[in-house]
Amino acid sequence: MNRIGVVGPIQSIERILEVANEFEHEITFITFPYDDVGEVKEIVTNHQGEVDGWFFSGPIPYTLAKKILGKNADIVYCPLIGASLYKSIIQLFFEQKQFANKISIDMIQPEERDLLESLQELDISTENIFVKTFDEDYDSNAITQFHLQLWRDGKINGVLTGLNSVYQALKKEKIPVYRIRVTKMEIRQAMKIVVGKVKSSYFKESQIGVEIIEISQFDQIVDKTEARYHLQQMELRIKQNLLQLCERLDGSLLENGNGRYQIFSTRGAIEREIDRLYNTVKQLTLETDLPVRVGIGFGETAFSAEINARKAIQHSKEKEDDHIVAVQEDGIIVESIGQKEELTYSYRSDDKELIDKLKNANISIKTYKKIEALTSSMGWEGFTTAELAARLNMTVRNVQRIMNGLYENGLAECIGEEIPGSRGRPRKVYKLK
Repeated sequence: MNRIGVVGPIQSIERILEVANEFEHEITFITFPYDDVGEVKEIVTNHQGEVDGWFFSGPIPYTLAKKILGKNADIVYCPLIGASLYKSIIQLFFEQKQFANKISIDMIQPEERDLLESLQELDISTENIFVKTFDEDYDSNAITQFHLQLWRDGKINGVLTGLNSVYQALKKEKIPVYRIRVTKMEIRQAMKIVVGKVKSSYFKESQIGVEIIEISQFDQIVDKTEARYHLQQMELRIKQNLLQLCERLDGSLLENGNGRYQIFSTRGAIEREIDRLYNTVKQLTLETDLPVRVGIGFGETAFSAEINARKAIQHSKEKEDDHIVAVQEDGIIVESIGQKEELTYSYRSDDKELIDKLKNANISIKTYKKIEALTSSMGWEGFTTAELAARLNMTVRNVQRIMNGLYENGLAECIGEEIPGSRGRPRKVYKLK
């Protein structure tokens, strides 16, 4: 049975558990109440190995936890927009006996756009609506003063807040303030999402994973080694390193000869022990003084996982350094898997117009998707061919050809020029459309 950690103030947790009871037959919920939101980091750090997913009562604990758990963690929270916002506005309308067209609202920054969309759907003019956004390091007193000053200036007739500290402070000032609280419907929806994520992760972890490890130019060792015992001793050391990796993966080792090996395990085990794989590759490189290539394939069957591993090892051979490449069951390529510079993209597309344009430019879909993923992960608003070439391990001339092709076929635009220094011609700055 899967376990989900529920994190929030005790009142919020009790409300969440009222809905969570509907899921009791398939999920175990473990509660982690806190008095101060600053406790979230410690809760997550100390208990992340005890649960399969996390449910947070609001955006602030969610944002704090995400920094620790990472972007791929199975976590959700209940956003304070949509039905929650509508409920607070209706409450203000009934209690104040007037239409809520002059209000102030505080909201965490990532939800500001959704807030404005929700107000637009109600056909409420935002002319007299004042929004205070904040991040997880918010100053409660500053937010309180924001609302208080607007009230004293006569610019608002009510306040909506998602922060209990602000709510209590404004109540003492006898200002009409209403707490934005998530509805049971939104809790239920978020609960379905996290349950789905946890189940999906379980099936993903149980997928078959295949690692293909190749020692490049292994024939050179055979040709240079005069005593066959030296070669056999080296092969024994190689196998010893790989068997130690197998033990950690609970996998099986298959030797294909001539410096080629395969390890069969599960996706979950391979992803958990990815650092051990990198260490093993370094050790093999030291033992043989030769490049070591690794391709990882994931799939529903051993056959599909092996096919993907072969695609991955072929892609790895195209790299100059010892990148470990993985190919997932959906065709997604992951370069430098598990590392800070990890890059994820696809070599497939069902966009006929895009395919036709790339074909006309003589550029592969894989190259285009890789550039797209790289510029997105780097946060580049614009880039030069030199910058792109350095990241792709290509020659500047080759990248210039690619960008010219994309530009001529309407897939990229030139947004400016960069002066390289006291010498040289200006470099064009590109952006993908």
